[in-house]
Order: sequence, then C-alpha cells, then structure tokens
Amino acid sequence: MNRLSRSKLYLALLHYPVKNKDGKAIASAVTSIDLHDIARTARTYGIDGFYVVTPLADQREFAGKIISHWVEGAGATYNPDRKKAFSLIRLRSDLQEAVDEIRAEGENEVRVVATSAAGAQGQLEFADFRQALKTEKRAYLLALGTAWGLSPEFMAEADYRLAPVAGMSDYNHLSVRAAAAIMLDRLLAADFQ
Repeated sequence: MNRLSRSKLYLALLHYPVKNKDGKAIASAVTSIDLHDIARTARTYGIDGFYVVTPLADQREFAGKIISHWVEGAGATYNPDRKKAFSLIRLRSDLQEAVDEIRAEGENEVRVVATSAAGAQGQLEFADFRQALKTEKRAYLLALGTAWGLSPEFMAEADYRLAPVAGMSDYNHLSVRAAAAIMLDRLLAADFQ
C-alpha cells in the first residue's frame, strides 16, 4: 500500500486518565524510555504524529526538556536519527487538544481508538482496523495508556476499542512501548513488504 493513500494515523500516550493497580483513576509519570522507544517506532512506521498527554505541568516540563535535548540541543547533533524520531512528539495537557490540533490540520473526522490488554465485546479487530486504514480517508488517533491502562470511562467514550495484543501464553502484561511496536507492525507492516 502506498503510504500516502492510507488514512492518517496518530499515536497518543496518555498519562491521564489511567488506572493504578487498584483500578483508581490517576495521573502517571512520564518516563524517558517511553518517549525514546515509542518515538522511534512511530518514525519507523510513518506515523503522522505522536502525542504525549499529561495534565501535570511538571511532567510536561520534564518531557519538554528531553525532547528539546534531542531536537534542538546537543542530542540533535550527536544523533540525527533520534532527532527525526523526537520531532514527531507533541506535548499536550489533554486528549481533546490533540484531537483539535489534528482537525486544524484539515482532518474533519478524527476517530479515537482506545487500547487495552483486556478484550471486550464489539472490539475492533486488527484486520478490520488495518483495512479501514487502507480504504478510508480520515484520521485515527490510537490511544495508549500508561500505568495499569486507560480508565474505564475513557474506554467507554472512545470511538473504538482495539482488540488486545495476543501473545503465545496466558501472560498479557506488555510494556506500553512493546505493545505500541506490535500494534503498529500488525496494522502497517504490509506497507513495507
């Protein structure tokens, strides 16, 4: 499939609203490794933008320093490939800001696709999402949760809920970085064959 012929696909790494291990809604901390690894995966698969979403000002400041180092600072010269990956990252305080920005780029319709390690009735299967990306002309925002996953309220409000990544055992607790890479490969790998 020609990269230019598919729907636009964006990623959002949400740090709120997510759950702690007891299922309570929290705001989680931004981690440097998530920024590095997901940005690199997003650049590899031609994602249109990678949003890091947190309502916590100190966490946006922390992430901003890391991004600035790799895009404008010494890291940009030291590792130009990392600069390309980090240039995809956009910091926002809530998901609606990301949706509004995508719409402002000319995308009238933005569909939010929530992810979870737990299956649900009516979930969007990878094959169906892959086909939609190939044939529809709209923007999709794939929302990934940190901590113990996206809150039930967020899941209920999303346009779609993507099927979980199924492995080879009953153990299903991938890091968000690994899950993002697997999801993008399952959705877009045919673009590169």
